[in-house]
Amino acid sequence: MTRPALPASRATDLLRAATDPLVADHTAPGVVGAAVLGTEAAVVATGHRTAGSAEPVRTDTPFALGSLTKTLTGLLLAELACRGDVSYDDPIDLHLPPAAAPRHATAPITLLDLATHSAGLPRLPGNFYRRGLPHLLSNPYARYREEDLHRATAHVRPRSRVVRYSTFGMGLLGHLLANAAGTDYGTLLTYRLLRPLGMTGTSVSGADGPPPDAATGHRRGRPAHHWTFDALAGAGAAYATGDDMLRYLQAQLRPQHTALSAALTATHQPYHPYPRSPNATCLAWTHRAMDDHTLLWHSGGTGGFTAFIGFSPEARAGAALLANTTPTRGQPVLRAGRRLLDAVVEAATER
Repeated sequence: MTRPALPASRATDLLRAATDPLVADHTAPGVVGAAVLGTEAAVVATGHRTAGSAEPVRTDTPFALGSLTKTLTGLLLAELACRGDVSYDDPIDLHLPPAAAPRHATAPITLLDLATHSAGLPRLPGNFYRRGLPHLLSNPYARYREEDLHRATAHVRPRSRVVRYSTFGMGLLGHLLANAAGTDYGTLLTYRLLRPLGMTGTSVSGADGPPPDAATGHRRGRPAHHWTFDALAGAGAAYATGDDMLRYLQAQLRPQHTALSAALTATHQPYHPYPRSPNATCLAWTHRAMDDHTLLWHSGGTGGFTAFIGFSPEARAGAALLANTTPTRGQPVLRAGRRLLDAVVEAATER
């Protein structure tokens, strides 16, 4: 799926209104935005790859997605399920070595439970903190290995199956899908999703670090360490460009024009409500039913990057923002992303 070359449009105007102030007020050194508004599509880039440098951010500059990676993992589950390689109801034991099977679960934990945050797992594995906390501001996930994940999984004591956001669960899901396919997460993602969707600027950060042309992450205006992932890659390891975020949005809004139509549509199905919230969980996406349309979205953050993506299938509108700054208390990037999403949906529904 290729991005058409379009003249200045309402989508471009809305993107500029969202991205330019984030750079002008020094919230982030660089920002890339993508938007779809009906038949219009646009990508813009503003600012610099590194604070104080002269090298501009471009629409093909990779940014860390953080937890936006979880939406790719949810789509990967749907694609493998559509092909019959796995089943949503597969117990996780089926794709684990015997020693890693949960010993204290009172009911089977399924792949669908992991994808919908309803497995009763904590946000992070219990044995993550000893390895990760000393490196929380630098690279917390790099030292968390497969054997650590297996040990944590064997000892989980799932709580009640209400929805509870879990990086542990999504990272485990990515690991199990790779096991089922007999390969690693990055390779599986590339061949099953990224190539069919034309997302050639998206990759998974592993031990070798980020893509060589990636933007530099920042924390409080200073360059920050890139985060790399090992066993929990499916929860946060992806890097992507603004161009690819547009392709991803277009695929979500017009799945029938892709090779992954059934899988994409399956990820939009809501399963469980969040406690005391109007939102529900899909396969990774957060879902909210509005009066005349639905919204699906996800956010992400690492020690140096913030990301947001959201869309409305009925309005055929969506938006994404990628910034090379860590999330802060006021969440200016995420607030700008939500405002942008509201603006493109409103503009699309007015037509």
